[in-house]
Amino acid sequence: MDQPDSNRRVVVCGGGVIGVCTAYFLAKKGVSVTLIEKSSIACAASGKAGGFLALDWCDGGPVGPLARASFNLHRTLAQELDGAQSYGYRPLTTLSLTVAESESDNPPESSSGEKKIPNWVDGPARAPRTIGTTETTAQVHPQLFTRTLVTKAVEGYGVEVVIGKVEAVAVEDGRANSVVLEGGRVIESDAVVLALGPWCGKFEMLQSIFRVYGLRAHSIVLEPKRPDAITPHALFLSYLPGGVGKPMDPEVYPRPTGEVYVCGMSSEVEVPDDPEQITGDLESIRVLKRVAKTVSSHLAEGEATVKAEQACFLPCTDDSLPVIGEIPGVKGCFVATGHSCWGILNGPATGAAMAELVVDGESSIVDLSRFSPARFGRRRKM
Repeated sequence: MDQPDSNRRVVVCGGGVIGVCTAYFLAKKGVSVTLIEKSSIACAASGKAGGFLALDWCDGGPVGPLARASFNLHRTLAQELDGAQSYGYRPLTTLSLTVAESESDNPPESSSGEKKIPNWVDGPARAPRTIGTTETTAQVHPQLFTRTLVTKAVEGYGVEVVIGKVEAVAVEDGRANSVVLEGGRVIESDAVVLALGPWCGKFEMLQSIFRVYGLRAHSIVLEPKRPDAITPHALFLSYLPGGVGKPMDPEVYPRPTGEVYVCGMSSEVEVPDDPEQITGDLESIRVLKRVAKTVSSHLAEGEATVKAEQACFLPCTDDSLPVIGEIPGVKGCFVATGHSCWGILNGPATGAAMAELVVDGESSIVDLSRFSPARFGRRRKM
């Protein structure tokens, strides 16, 4: 791409956090961006995730530098976009707790341990451990974050949002030159970015290179009658159900909106074609409600209103690493997917790095070579 940035046309496919961040940072560089989304912005995992951010939880692995860069970029964006008011950005303390439904499995906590447990966690919790501080963990409301960013991209940088289903990327002489939508509309481009989350696994161009599958995660959103009693402590639980059953690892995130988000109960199932068709498993939702009331009387039925019972699909890869880079054999066609449970955290740095890769040919933000789709070779002929 050797024309001036202002004349470059890039089509970003996918209106989740990865696609929106990519569109935002491309447009900030002066690129003419069209963002295509099948349903609505942040309608899937980017709207139904927890929005938990951690500086150093990915340290020691390939994702560590990406996570650190993105955590810091979240802080910068929150300053630029008034994130505290716009989308609930705030630092918070993060605790690990063991919660057992059966009292016999739950010996009394020592007085020193009790001091670490927030007052609103009045259920049978023990073994508290601080695993994140206000310097190393934070949160956003993911749907509000993604939609705030796309609003700024549209109003401030001229991004065009198109609602439509991407059918194919047109390739001529080994280079992507347009995107074809269902119904026949063709949007010409100098580069294409595929940020379709788990739906990348259904896109023919990508199926021959790597596998992306969906991990269905469930969540509920509760609104306590006394939201002022809920302090900003994220909880990562080792939860022991009563009687028989393996320990579970649900998570609890109070939000500055007064809501409390509870998630867990994940399993690999087929991703539906339409994000609006995603449904949860009723038993998984029931278990999350039981977890909530066991952790805190403030979250029990009668003390809290259930605002949402939902599920979403986290995009996962066979080697548990995201896929970020140019597609082998197709110049000007890029992919960004496979972020699993860290999509909201890693969205900003992925988008900023992808914008540099598309425009400049390389990223100064983070070394993307470990995430290249070329690492997979080819799975089968197209």
